[in-house]
Formats: sequence, structure tokens, C-alpha cells
Amino acid sequence: MTIDFYWRLPTHGCHNSIRTSGYERGDWSPLASGNIAPGLDAGGEPDGFAYIDHLAEIAKAAEAVGFQGGLIPSFPNTDDPWVISSLLARETKSFRFMIAFQPGFGNPVHTARAAASLQRATGGRLLFNIITGGGGPAQLWWGDSFAHDDRYGRTSEFLDIFRGIWESSAFSYDGRFYQLRNGGLPSLLRQEEFPEIWFSGSSDAALQTAARHADYYLSWLEPFDQLGDKFARVKERTAALGGEQKCAVRVDLVARATEEEAWRDIRAGFENVSEETRQRWRGQATDSIGAARQAALRPSDARHYDELIVAPNLWGGFNLLRGGPALGIVGSYEQCAAQLDELIARGADAFILAGTPHLEEAYRVGEEVLPLLGRETASLLQAAE
Repeated sequence: MTIDFYWRLPTHGCHNSIRTSGYERGDWSPLASGNIAPGLDAGGEPDGFAYIDHLAEIAKAAEAVGFQGGLIPSFPNTDDPWVISSLLARETKSFRFMIAFQPGFGNPVHTARAAASLQRATGGRLLFNIITGGGGPAQLWWGDSFAHDDRYGRTSEFLDIFRGIWESSAFSYDGRFYQLRNGGLPSLLRQEEFPEIWFSGSSDAALQTAARHADYYLSWLEPFDQLGDKFARVKERTAALGGEQKCAVRVDLVARATEEEAWRDIRAGFENVSEETRQRWRGQATDSIGAARQAALRPSDARHYDELIVAPNLWGGFNLLRGGPALGIVGSYEQCAAQLDELIARGADAFILAGTPHLEEAYRVGEEVLPLLGRETASLLQAAE
């Protein structure tokens, strides 16, 4: 069985280390001495090495060590992932661009035309991480006030049309959210490969929509029994519709030569977390089931890093150190590989991995962890001792 591995591109800036709290890479935060991409020249002005150049370095590093492509996130504080993909396509040869996209962002017909055009321009290197949004203030930032289940209903209709006009030159649709008459793509664009759909969400509405539309069901890392149960449910729903579902895991790693070194970096990062970050971490308004499942993994008032250890080599405080999911893998190269192998045994067909800083960690994970996969777990753990 072939397992696909993707890396993550930090479109919002990046830390120099998992130990530090500032974004020293990129210009999404005020520039200061020690910043790169851009750095400051002798006169205190940006040195001309733009952040898109740094993202290109990360993409080329991931490509060089064997990652199939990378997730390109979309947040209020990022450039648009469509634009980033178009720019990075000229910098890479086989690297695939997984655009994070909410159907509420645009019209399905226009989105299909843009996607087919990008497929044509890049030789078929586009795929999507379809997300439906977590509600609350973050969702309203996009001008989207739809309720949770309505958002998933809209997503399902969007994907019906997105595929329909790709496959038909005169596609019509009557839905609750969209109506279309004789829509379609130009023949040259319709010949392009339909992009893979990776679908995120943990609610019943999300699992139902994933069963209908997704090539891969994508989840943040959760305790393995809990995650395996979720994978089983979405695969069962897909099978009931006559399809077959693959599953994927989005997870950060702190992989080091020894377990002690990995936990030392986690401890240093945790001790540098500000009180402001802790307060923000304690909760924003959201109706995301996935976010609620992550929050349930750890105490909200933890004052020591080891209070957030969920299981051996699993730590629940990653979202204190950088944005994103809380749970990640910490350990030696062998221990990290063993954890990924266990996830494969529990139904994972693909991974989106990440580490901070993203450039150096792409090399580290690609060269030190991924080659260990597939070995007997016992021998891996014995080697880690």
C-alpha cells in the first residue's frame, strides 16, 4: 500500500524555532533585527528577499526529500493560496498544491474554471482541502453567517456543481443554495484531471458530506482509538453509498535524535508562552466539533508542559506554540516513525505533516523519519532506547 505524505506551507509566517513565540520569518509581524524573508539591510530596510521566496525554499525542500506536495492554508492573516500556488508552480517540478478552500468563498462555476485553468498550467498538480469553517467571529470575518449544518449543506451543493460542470458541457442544478442552467467548462479545460478532494470536519454533517464527495477524509490527530473510530464511521458511510474512502491525518512533529532532546524543546517552547497567548488559547467562540474535540484533550489551566502529555509521545499543547491543532507527536526519530506506522495500521492512508521551522524540519522529517516507516515497531523502539 502506498502512503502519501504532504508537508505544510506556513503562509502566515514562521518561527525560527519551536522554542520561540515570535514570527521571525515573514512580514506578517513587525520586522525586527534577526528577521528573515525579508531581513533588514544595514539601513533598516527590507533586504528584497520576500516571504514568497522563503515559501519557495520550503516547497523545494519538501519536494527534494520526497513529499508529494504541500497544504497551503488560508486564514485572515495570509496571502491567498491560489496566488501562492501559481507563483510556486514555476519554482517546483512535481510538487502538488493543496489549496485550503471554503465553498463560501466563491461561486462553484467560477471556482471550477479557475481550478481547471490551474490544472492546465501546472500539469495537474492541484488538489483541495475543503473546509466548511468553525463559526464564530472567525467565520464572520469572511462575511459568512450561515449556521453550522447549513454550511455543510451549502458545501455539498457546491461540490455537486463543481464536479457536474467538469463532467458535462450543459449542467443544470436546482438546490437550496445554488441554481444553475446549462453550466459547463470549455472543452479544453474539461479535459483536465478533476482535482482530488480532501475533506475536513468532525460533526455528523461533515462525515455525511465527506462520504458523498471526498477522495480523502482529513482529520487532525486525535487519540488513536478515537481517531480510528472516526475513520471507521466515515468509511462505513462511504461504503453504504457504494464508494471507497481513504483517510488522512494532519499532524505536527517534534522529531529529534533522542526523546530527551525532543521534550527539552517542547518544555522550552511551553515556558516561553505568554499569558496573552494562554488567555486566547482558553477559547474563542466556535461551533466546530473538531475544535471542541481538541479542547477536550487537555486542561485549560496547565502550568507545566507535562500536564499536556496525552499518551506516550503525544502532546496536547501544540496550539500554544503555533496556530492549528493541539495534538502532535514528540519523540526520537524512531518513536515518531513508530507512531506514524501505528496510525497507518489504524486506517491512515496519507498524512499532512509539519514542523517548526518549516524549512529545516522538512529536511529533518523527510531524511530522518520517513525512511524508517514500515519497519517492525519493536525494532524501531528498541533502536530509540
